[in-house]
Amino acid sequence: MELQQMRYVVAVAETNSFTRAAERCLVVQSALSHQVARLEKELGARLFERTSRRVRLTPAGAAFLPAARQCLEAAERAANEVAAAIGEVRGRLAVGLIPSVAAVDIPGALRDFNQRYPNVRISLSVGASDGLVEQVRRGGIEVAFLGLPPTVRPEGVNSRELAHDRLVAVVGPDHPLAQEPSVDLRRLSSEVFVDLPARTAGRVQSDLAFSAAGIHRDVAFEVTNADFLARLVGQGLGVAMLPSAYVAQLTGVTTIEVTDAPTRVEHIIWSRDNRTPAATAFLSILGIPVDDDTE
Repeated sequence: MELQQMRYVVAVAETNSFTRAAERCLVVQSALSHQVARLEKELGARLFERTSRRVRLTPAGAAFLPAARQCLEAAERAANEVAAAIGEVRGRLAVGLIPSVAAVDIPGALRDFNQRYPNVRISLSVGASDGLVEQVRRGGIEVAFLGLPPTVRPEGVNSRELAHDRLVAVVGPDHPLAQEPSVDLRRLSSEVFVDLPARTAGRVQSDLAFSAAGIHRDVAFEVTNADFLARLVGQGLGVAMLPSAYVAQLTGVTTIEVTDAPTRVEHIIWSRDNRTPAATAFLSILGIPVDDDTE
């Protein structure tokens, strides 16, 4: 059984087509089909059902696919480790981040990393903090930037605190509060809010603050993207609470200090068990020490 054969099987499974799989693998279709047929003969089972209209995995193929992916990932990791041992960093770097990360200039860091390590493929995904922690645990992404309430720590991963920040109120430029120098949570509670989805880390920090003060508020709009949240606020649909360092990047809204504002902590996290050479190099670019990895 050869790695190339596994690559072909994975490509066919992901494209549902021998033609598209061959294009992805940069081989002629006849060669790819021949190698898949050789592997099926070696295994004693058909991996795909082929008709004139479609290609799909058989039960044997569905059982084979996860192990094939694991073998390919292990082979890539081994090759990357060898390259790192001789001073070359390559492979992939998958980075996740919350939309409102402000402690690190992500585009600038990726630019510096790419200039120093041009053989590393970079992917960037945006999500909620809790989902990013789970992806790092599972190995889907290697490094992530989070924003959490001060009482919450990312679990099952290595982490470093990057910055502490207070939330501020954000209103449209024509809102009655726009002329106020400061406001408290009780005054804000009379307003309609735009916020992130319930139970996400970015929402929880505000919910906890209002709950601790014994105050109810009305969240009429829930959005998953902080940039779009700010756009709704700018149109006068409600008020919001966002980290002050992030709000400094926004236009079309007015910022008001909140005297009893909640705080958040930005973290960077990475895998506890499977830190890749590319992840190590990226952390080094950021000045994050990793020789003494801790939770």
